[in-house]
Amino acid sequence: MNRRLVGLLAAFCLISACKKDDSAGRIEPFPRPRGMPGALPPPAQAPAQAPAAPPPAPVDPSKVLLRWKLDAPTAYQLTLSTAPGAAAEPKPPAANKKKTRASKKSRKRAAPTASEENTAAPVAQNSTFFLLRGSTPTAGALPFALIPEAPAGETQQGKMSERGFVLEGLSGAMRNLAVMVLELPVDPVGPGSAWVLATDLVDMNDLPAGFRQKNTQHKSEVRLTALTPLADGEQVATLEYELFESVTGQQGRIKGKRREHSHAHENEPLSVKKNARGKAAKASSEPPPELSAEVRVSGRGEFLVKAGRWRSWEARMTTRTHGLTLPGMPAGERVLSLKPVEPVPAALLQRQATK
Repeated sequence: MNRRLVGLLAAFCLISACKKDDSAGRIEPFPRPRGMPGALPPPAQAPAQAPAAPPPAPVDPSKVLLRWKLDAPTAYQLTLSTAPGAAAEPKPPAANKKKTRASKKSRKRAAPTASEENTAAPVAQNSTFFLLRGSTPTAGALPFALIPEAPAGETQQGKMSERGFVLEGLSGAMRNLAVMVLELPVDPVGPGSAWVLATDLVDMNDLPAGFRQKNTQHKSEVRLTALTPLADGEQVATLEYELFESVTGQQGRIKGKRREHSHAHENEPLSVKKNARGKAAKASSEPPPELSAEVRVSGRGEFLVKAGRWRSWEARMTTRTHGLTLPGMPAGERVLSLKPVEPVPAALLQRQATK
Protein backbone atom coordinates (compact mmCIF):
# COMPACT_ATOMS: atom_id res chain seq x y z
CA MET A 1 0.00 0.00 0.00
CA ASN A 2 2.77 2.42 0.94
CA ARG A 3 4.68 1.62 -2.24
CA ARG A 4 1.65 2.51 -4.34
CA LEU A 5 1.24 5.91 -2.61
CA VAL A 6 4.90 6.72 -3.10
CA GLY A 7 4.67 5.83 -6.78
CA LEU A 8 1.54 7.94 -7.32
CA LEU A 9 3.19 10.98 -5.68
CA ALA A 10 6.30 10.62 -7.85
CA ALA A 11 4.21 10.38 -11.02
CA PHE A 12 2.19 13.45 -10.03
CA CYS A 13 5.37 15.50 -9.50
CA LEU A 14 6.76 14.55 -12.91
CA ILE A 15 3.51 15.55 -14.66
CA SER A 16 3.48 18.96 -12.91
CA ALA A 17 7.09 19.69 -13.91
CA CYS A 18 6.39 18.91 -17.57
CA LYS A 19 3.38 21.29 -17.68
CA LYS A 20 5.42 24.26 -16.30
CA ASP A 21 8.16 24.04 -18.98
CA ASP A 22 6.13 23.94 -22.20
CA SER A 23 9.01 25.29 -24.28
CA ALA A 24 11.29 22.36 -23.52
CA GLY A 25 11.99 20.41 -26.68
CA ARG A 26 10.13 22.94 -28.93
CA ILE A 27 11.88 23.91 -32.17
CA GLU A 28 11.68 27.69 -32.86
CA PRO A 29 12.26 29.00 -36.44
CA PHE A 30 15.08 31.53 -36.99
CA PRO A 31 13.80 35.03 -38.07
CA ARG A 32 14.71 35.97 -41.63
CA PRO A 33 16.68 39.16 -42.38
CA ARG A 34 14.66 42.25 -43.27
CA GLY A 35 13.94 42.59 -46.98
CA MET A 36 13.98 38.81 -47.63
CA PRO A 37 10.80 37.12 -48.86
CA GLY A 38 8.70 35.95 -45.94
CA ALA A 39 10.39 38.28 -43.45
CA LEU A 40 8.16 39.41 -40.64
CA PRO A 41 7.35 43.18 -40.49
CA PRO A 42 9.16 45.14 -37.75
CA PRO A 43 7.17 45.68 -34.61
CA ALA A 44 5.15 48.93 -34.68
CA GLN A 45 6.57 51.74 -32.57
CA ALA A 46 4.48 54.26 -30.70
CA PRO A 47 4.67 57.79 -32.19
CA ALA A 48 6.96 60.17 -30.28
CA GLN A 49 5.07 62.74 -28.27
CA ALA A 50 6.15 66.39 -28.26
CA PRO A 51 7.15 67.75 -24.85
CA ALA A 52 4.31 69.45 -23.11
CA ALA A 53 4.40 73.25 -23.21
CA PRO A 54 5.10 74.91 -19.86
CA PRO A 55 2.04 76.37 -18.22
CA PRO A 56 1.65 80.16 -18.61
CA ALA A 57 3.02 82.26 -15.81
CA PRO A 58 0.33 83.22 -13.34
CA VAL A 59 -0.90 86.79 -13.66
CA ASP A 60 -0.16 88.88 -10.62
CA PRO A 61 -3.41 90.73 -9.82
CA SER A 62 -1.44 93.42 -7.99
CA LYS A 63 0.41 94.48 -11.18
CA VAL A 64 -0.70 96.26 -14.35
CA LEU A 65 0.79 96.70 -17.84
CA LEU A 66 1.09 100.38 -18.77
CA ARG A 67 0.73 100.96 -22.52
CA TRP A 68 -0.38 103.81 -24.79
CA LYS A 69 -3.76 103.21 -26.50
CA LEU A 70 -4.14 105.60 -29.41
CA ASP A 71 -7.40 104.59 -31.05
CA ALA A 72 -8.22 108.25 -31.69
CA PRO A 73 -6.16 111.44 -32.07
CA THR A 74 -4.94 112.59 -28.68
CA ALA A 75 -3.50 115.99 -27.83
CA TYR A 76 -1.74 117.40 -24.80
CA GLN A 77 -0.61 120.91 -23.99
CA LEU A 78 3.04 120.78 -22.99
CA THR A 79 3.93 123.90 -21.00
CA LEU A 80 7.40 124.90 -19.86
CA SER A 81 7.34 127.96 -17.62
CA THR A 82 9.38 129.67 -14.92
CA ALA A 83 8.88 128.18 -11.47
CA PRO A 84 7.13 130.49 -8.98
CA GLY A 85 9.71 132.44 -7.00
CA ALA A 86 12.61 131.25 -9.18
CA ALA A 87 15.34 133.79 -9.87
CA ALA A 88 18.60 133.81 -11.74
CA GLU A 89 21.77 133.05 -9.83
CA PRO A 90 23.44 136.28 -8.64
CA LYS A 91 26.68 137.26 -10.31
CA PRO A 92 29.74 137.43 -8.04
CA PRO A 93 30.80 141.01 -7.19
CA ALA A 94 33.75 142.27 -9.18
CA ALA A 95 36.96 143.01 -7.31
CA ASN A 96 38.06 146.65 -6.94
CA LYS A 97 40.82 147.51 -9.37
CA LYS A 98 42.68 150.67 -10.23
CA LYS A 99 41.27 152.53 -13.16
CA THR A 100 43.94 152.46 -15.79
CA ARG A 101 43.84 152.79 -19.51
CA ALA A 102 44.56 149.10 -19.94
CA SER A 103 41.77 148.07 -17.55
CA LYS A 104 39.27 150.37 -19.26
CA LYS A 105 40.13 148.94 -22.66
CA SER A 106 39.91 145.38 -21.36
CA ARG A 107 36.50 146.07 -19.81
CA LYS A 108 35.25 147.43 -23.11
CA ARG A 109 36.55 144.47 -25.06
CA ALA A 110 35.58 141.82 -22.49
CA ALA A 111 32.67 139.63 -23.53
CA PRO A 112 30.35 137.89 -21.06
CA THR A 113 31.58 134.48 -19.98
CA ALA A 114 29.66 131.26 -20.51
CA SER A 115 28.56 131.15 -16.86
CA GLU A 116 27.31 134.76 -17.04
CA GLU A 117 25.30 134.02 -20.19
CA ASN A 118 23.73 130.94 -18.67
CA THR A 119 22.67 132.69 -15.45
CA ALA A 120 20.20 134.87 -17.32
CA ALA A 121 16.57 134.66 -16.27
CA PRO A 122 14.89 131.41 -17.41
CA VAL A 123 12.44 131.43 -20.27
CA ALA A 124 9.16 132.89 -19.05
CA GLN A 125 6.95 130.45 -20.94
CA ASN A 126 7.34 127.96 -23.76
CA SER A 127 4.09 126.23 -24.66
CA THR A 128 3.61 123.61 -27.36
CA PHE A 129 1.07 120.97 -28.31
CA PHE A 130 1.99 117.35 -28.05
CA LEU A 131 -0.18 115.36 -30.46
CA LEU A 132 -0.45 111.55 -30.59
CA ARG A 133 -2.22 110.53 -33.77
CA GLY A 134 -4.72 107.69 -33.90
CA SER A 135 -3.39 105.74 -36.86
CA THR A 136 -2.24 102.26 -37.82
CA PRO A 137 1.26 101.53 -36.49
CA THR A 138 3.98 101.19 -39.12
CA ALA A 139 6.29 98.25 -38.33
CA GLY A 140 5.33 98.49 -34.67
CA ALA A 141 5.98 102.26 -34.48
CA LEU A 142 3.44 104.94 -33.57
CA PRO A 143 3.92 108.39 -35.16
CA PHE A 144 3.74 111.54 -33.04
CA ALA A 145 4.33 115.25 -33.62
CA LEU A 146 5.48 118.16 -31.50
CA ILE A 147 3.60 121.19 -32.81
CA PRO A 148 4.45 124.66 -31.43
CA GLU A 149 1.64 127.07 -30.66
CA ALA A 150 3.30 129.86 -32.63
CA PRO A 151 2.12 129.78 -36.27
CA ALA A 152 5.67 130.20 -37.52
CA GLY A 153 7.01 127.38 -35.33
CA GLU A 154 8.46 124.27 -36.91
CA THR A 155 6.72 120.94 -36.31
CA GLN A 156 8.96 118.08 -35.22
CA GLN A 157 8.00 114.52 -36.17
CA GLY A 158 8.94 111.30 -34.41
CA LYS A 159 8.03 107.65 -33.84
CA MET A 160 7.64 105.67 -30.64
CA SER A 161 6.73 102.16 -29.51
CA GLU A 162 3.55 101.22 -27.63
CA ARG A 163 5.31 101.80 -24.33
CA GLY A 164 6.42 105.26 -25.42
CA PHE A 165 10.08 104.51 -26.21
CA VAL A 166 11.25 107.16 -28.70
CA LEU A 167 12.48 105.23 -31.75
CA GLU A 168 13.39 108.17 -33.99
CA GLY A 169 12.98 111.90 -34.29
CA LEU A 170 13.73 114.79 -31.89
CA SER A 171 17.08 115.56 -30.31
CA GLY A 172 18.64 117.40 -27.40
CA ALA A 173 16.38 119.04 -24.83
CA MET A 174 13.16 118.28 -26.76
CA ARG A 175 13.99 114.58 -26.84
CA ASN A 176 14.49 114.56 -23.07
CA LEU A 177 11.09 116.19 -22.57
CA ALA A 178 9.45 113.62 -24.87
CA VAL A 179 11.14 110.71 -23.06
CA MET A 180 9.96 111.97 -19.67
CA VAL A 181 6.29 112.30 -20.66
CA LEU A 182 6.06 109.31 -23.05
CA GLU A 183 8.20 106.42 -21.82
CA LEU A 184 6.50 103.67 -19.75
CA PRO A 185 7.96 100.52 -18.09
CA VAL A 186 8.64 97.37 -20.11
CA ASP A 187 7.14 94.82 -17.67
CA PRO A 188 3.97 94.85 -15.56
CA VAL A 189 4.40 96.95 -12.44
CA GLY A 190 2.73 97.26 -9.07
CA PRO A 191 3.02 99.51 -6.02
CA GLY A 192 6.72 99.79 -5.15
CA SER A 193 8.02 98.84 -8.64
CA ALA A 194 10.80 101.07 -10.04
CA TRP A 195 12.44 101.46 -13.46
CA VAL A 196 14.73 103.85 -15.38
CA LEU A 197 14.25 106.25 -18.30
CA ALA A 198 16.44 106.73 -21.38
CA THR A 199 17.10 110.41 -20.67
CA ASP A 200 20.36 112.25 -21.34
CA LEU A 201 19.94 115.43 -19.30
CA VAL A 202 23.59 116.54 -19.67
CA ASP A 203 24.66 115.67 -23.21
CA MET A 204 28.45 115.44 -23.46
CA ASN A 205 28.23 116.39 -27.15
CA ASP A 206 26.94 119.83 -26.12
CA LEU A 207 30.04 120.64 -24.02
CA PRO A 208 32.83 122.76 -25.54
CA ALA A 209 35.77 121.22 -27.38
CA GLY A 210 38.68 120.38 -25.15
CA PHE A 211 36.52 119.79 -22.06
CA ARG A 212 38.12 117.15 -19.83
CA GLN A 213 35.55 115.20 -17.85
CA LYS A 214 36.52 114.68 -14.22
CA ASN A 215 33.42 113.30 -12.49
CA THR A 216 29.85 112.38 -13.46
CA GLN A 217 26.80 111.38 -11.46
CA HIS A 218 23.60 109.87 -12.80
CA LYS A 219 20.31 108.82 -11.23
CA SER A 220 17.16 107.75 -13.06
CA GLU A 221 14.26 106.32 -11.07
CA VAL A 222 10.54 106.21 -11.75
CA ARG A 223 8.44 104.51 -9.08
CA LEU A 224 4.80 103.43 -9.06
CA THR A 225 3.54 104.52 -5.65
CA ALA A 226 -0.18 103.67 -5.86
CA LEU A 227 -2.91 101.95 -7.90
CA THR A 228 -6.25 103.60 -7.22
CA PRO A 229 -9.50 102.04 -8.56
CA LEU A 230 -12.24 104.34 -9.89
CA ALA A 231 -16.01 103.82 -9.92
CA ASP A 232 -16.15 102.99 -13.65
CA GLY A 233 -13.61 100.15 -13.35
CA GLU A 234 -10.68 102.34 -14.37
CA GLN A 235 -7.41 102.37 -12.43
CA VAL A 236 -5.13 105.33 -11.82
CA ALA A 237 -1.40 104.54 -11.61
CA THR A 238 0.50 107.22 -9.69
CA LEU A 239 4.11 107.58 -10.86
CA GLU A 240 6.84 109.63 -9.15
CA TYR A 241 10.01 110.77 -10.96
CA GLU A 242 13.49 111.42 -9.54
CA LEU A 243 16.10 112.19 -12.22
CA PHE A 244 19.55 113.71 -11.71
CA GLU A 245 22.64 114.10 -13.86
CA SER A 246 25.80 116.16 -13.33
CA VAL A 247 29.28 116.55 -14.81
CA THR A 248 32.40 118.34 -13.56
CA GLY A 249 35.71 118.88 -15.29
CA GLN A 250 38.18 121.38 -16.66
CA GLN A 251 38.66 123.12 -19.95
CA GLY A 252 41.90 121.98 -21.54
CA ARG A 253 44.09 124.10 -23.76
CA ILE A 254 43.38 123.62 -27.43
CA LYS A 255 46.50 122.52 -29.29
CA GLY A 256 47.76 124.58 -32.20
CA LYS A 257 46.61 127.91 -30.78
CA ARG A 258 49.53 130.33 -30.60
CA ARG A 259 49.78 132.99 -27.96
CA GLU A 260 49.24 136.44 -29.41
CA HIS A 261 52.33 138.65 -29.34
CA SER A 262 51.86 142.33 -28.67
CA HIS A 263 54.40 144.89 -29.91
CA ALA A 264 53.06 147.53 -27.53
CA HIS A 265 55.28 146.35 -24.66
CA GLU A 266 58.56 146.07 -26.59
CA ASN A 267 59.80 149.50 -25.43
CA GLU A 268 58.73 149.05 -21.81
CA PRO A 269 61.34 148.91 -18.99
CA LEU A 270 62.96 145.57 -18.20
CA SER A 271 61.28 145.40 -14.77
CA VAL A 272 57.84 145.63 -16.36
CA LYS A 273 58.71 142.90 -18.85
CA LYS A 274 59.95 140.60 -16.08
CA ASN A 275 56.79 141.21 -14.08
CA ALA A 276 54.62 140.39 -17.09
CA ARG A 277 56.62 137.20 -17.77
CA GLY A 278 56.26 136.16 -14.13
CA LYS A 279 52.49 136.63 -14.21
CA ALA A 280 52.23 134.67 -17.45
CA ALA A 281 54.32 131.81 -16.04
CA LYS A 282 52.22 131.73 -12.86
CA ALA A 283 48.99 131.70 -14.87
CA SER A 284 50.26 128.84 -17.05
CA SER A 285 51.29 126.79 -14.00
CA GLU A 286 47.94 127.19 -12.23
CA PRO A 287 45.32 124.52 -13.03
CA PRO A 288 42.33 125.70 -15.06
CA PRO A 289 39.16 126.46 -13.09
CA GLU A 290 36.63 123.69 -12.48
CA LEU A 291 33.51 123.75 -14.64
CA SER A 292 30.24 122.01 -13.83
CA ALA A 293 26.66 121.47 -14.97
CA GLU A 294 23.79 119.59 -13.33
CA VAL A 295 20.11 119.00 -14.06
CA ARG A 296 17.56 117.66 -11.56
CA VAL A 297 13.95 116.64 -12.28
CA SER A 298 11.33 115.80 -9.65
CA GLY A 299 7.81 115.04 -10.87
CA ARG A 300 4.53 113.19 -10.46
CA GLY A 301 2.01 111.82 -12.96
CA GLU A 302 -1.33 109.97 -12.98
CA PHE A 303 -1.77 107.42 -15.79
CA LEU A 304 -5.18 105.87 -16.68
CA VAL A 305 -4.46 102.15 -17.09
CA LYS A 306 -7.46 101.05 -19.19
CA ALA A 307 -7.65 104.23 -21.27
CA GLY A 308 -3.88 104.20 -21.88
CA ARG A 309 -3.21 107.92 -21.44
CA TRP A 310 -2.19 110.54 -18.89
CA ARG A 311 -4.74 112.18 -16.65
CA SER A 312 -2.14 114.65 -15.37
CA TRP A 313 1.66 115.06 -15.33
CA GLU A 314 3.87 117.76 -13.77
CA ALA A 315 7.55 118.10 -12.87
CA ARG A 316 10.01 120.70 -11.60
CA MET A 317 13.29 120.97 -13.50
CA THR A 318 16.33 122.66 -11.92
CA THR A 319 19.46 123.50 -13.93
CA ARG A 320 22.71 124.79 -12.39
CA THR A 321 25.87 125.57 -14.36
CA HIS A 322 29.30 127.06 -13.68
CA GLY A 323 31.32 128.03 -16.71
CA LEU A 324 29.28 125.81 -19.06
CA THR A 325 26.16 126.19 -21.16
CA LEU A 326 23.53 123.56 -21.99
CA PRO A 327 21.58 124.29 -25.20
CA GLY A 328 17.87 124.63 -24.47
CA MET A 329 18.48 124.29 -20.72
CA PRO A 330 18.87 127.77 -19.18
CA ALA A 331 19.98 127.89 -15.54
CA GLY A 332 17.19 128.20 -12.98
CA GLU A 333 13.99 126.39 -12.01
CA ARG A 334 11.19 125.67 -14.45
CA VAL A 335 7.86 123.82 -14.27
CA LEU A 336 6.97 121.26 -16.93
CA SER A 337 3.29 120.30 -17.15
CA LEU A 338 1.27 118.08 -19.49
CA LYS A 339 -2.49 118.57 -19.71
CA PRO A 340 -4.92 116.75 -22.04
CA VAL A 341 -6.76 118.84 -24.64
CA GLU A 342 -10.28 117.47 -25.17
CA PRO A 343 -11.60 117.54 -27.78
CA VAL A 344 -8.64 117.93 -30.11
CA PRO A 345 -9.04 121.28 -31.92
CA ALA A 346 -10.03 120.94 -35.57
CA ALA A 347 -7.41 123.52 -36.58
CA LEU A 348 -4.71 121.41 -34.95
CA LEU A 349 -5.85 118.28 -36.80
CA GLN A 350 -6.01 120.17 -40.10
CA ARG A 351 -2.53 121.60 -39.56
CA GLN A 352 -1.14 118.17 -38.83
CA ALA A 353 -2.88 116.66 -41.88
CA THR A 354 -1.13 119.11 -44.19
CA LYS A 355 2.36 118.19 -42.91
